[in-house]
Amino acid sequence: MFERCVPCAPRGSLFALPILQRLVLSLALAFAFPAFAQDGAAADAGPGDTASKPLLAYGARIAGDDARTRVVLDFDRKPEFLVRYVDNPVRVIVDLPETAFGVKAEDMQARGLFREIRYGAMGARSARIVFTAIKPVAVTAADVKSDDGGKSFRLVLDAERVDRARFRGLLDEQKWTGSIAVPKVAQPAKTDPGQFVIAVDAGHGGIDTGAIGVDSKMEEKTITLAFARELAERLNREQGVKAVLTRDADEFLSLNERVQIARQKGANLFISLHADTLKQHDIRGATVYTISDKASDHLAASLAERENLSDQIAGVALSDEPAEVADILIDLTRRETQAFSINLARSVVSSFEGQINLINNPHRFAGFRVLQAPDVPSILLEIGFMSNKDDEKLLVDPAWRRKVADHLAEAVRRYRLGGAKNGG
Repeated sequence: MFERCVPCAPRGSLFALPILQRLVLSLALAFAFPAFAQDGAAADAGPGDTASKPLLAYGARIAGDDARTRVVLDFDRKPEFLVRYVDNPVRVIVDLPETAFGVKAEDMQARGLFREIRYGAMGARSARIVFTAIKPVAVTAADVKSDDGGKSFRLVLDAERVDRARFRGLLDEQKWTGSIAVPKVAQPAKTDPGQFVIAVDAGHGGIDTGAIGVDSKMEEKTITLAFARELAERLNREQGVKAVLTRDADEFLSLNERVQIARQKGANLFISLHADTLKQHDIRGATVYTISDKASDHLAASLAERENLSDQIAGVALSDEPAEVADILIDLTRRETQAFSINLARSVVSSFEGQINLINNPHRFAGFRVLQAPDVPSILLEIGFMSNKDDEKLLVDPAWRRKVADHLAEAVRRYRLGGAKNGG
């Protein structure tokens, strides 16, 4: 029976009860948590016999967000472990030999991708940790590292958010020995090296509706999804191009998840689509943004601030990011990636000129979190403004969306040709 459940009610003094009461309570807990019985609660379900004394897990650290999460567990000896997946709900299960958990309960609090963590004994000779995930996940790395000259060991698990189809694939690919699965580390989807992959990101979604049209009352999330589908379909007609959507339904994705999905798809470009509102209803036209730690103007700064609040609108807690994410945010200022993003933005502006209405100074920059991929040139395209009646009429017009998609495809073609001339 499990010794810890985080978060859950504090453990009572189970072993102080008479034998009959303990048996009744154990049965009640088994019915309360049937998933544990499904996962294989037999006493010999662990990875095998251990030494005369149990392992000691004496420390834990969990850091990350709703796109990536790292779990680190400290042991006194090198642990053998097995990792597998279970669905309904999505869980990552780590089976261990007999283990004494001396970690602080607060250090095993669920965070990031996980909404609940349970751990404890699974019989006389085995233990288990169950990570219940908020969304489908994949373990991308699982390894034991030695510390202090082999006197202590760290079990490091890295997990990242994946789509439902990929998670189902992980479930189907599991190879079983008895009741325990052999771990299979998830790898990013392989792409044809000759393909040029473009991630098309429909802004907002789900609970985050975005802007509302002044006349049509249409929601920005609907406009951006329709346009994203149109653009992806048009780009896929280009030779050597594969366009993928970060979302193809009315669902909420955090800003970090959008970036993660693009990188998982092996994207060479990232285009995020929006149709915002402004207090000045006379302002209209398309705008192309690239990332910078300093905004080009007040308008760019205010738009970036509003778009960066998308996670808070949906109730996603914002916290200090771990060092790994901080490193990424530093890396995104690399000259090469920024230069490519700027080249793409200029190509879009050039393709639009004289054909698609543009705002004054159409290439602007600010600190948009959705443009934070360190190795993927990225732009945020404000197709127009829902606060302007003329723009709004165009935004809801399928023929106009097709026209814009054609010019964006032309911009991408120019961008690729420019890169080929400069050596790739």
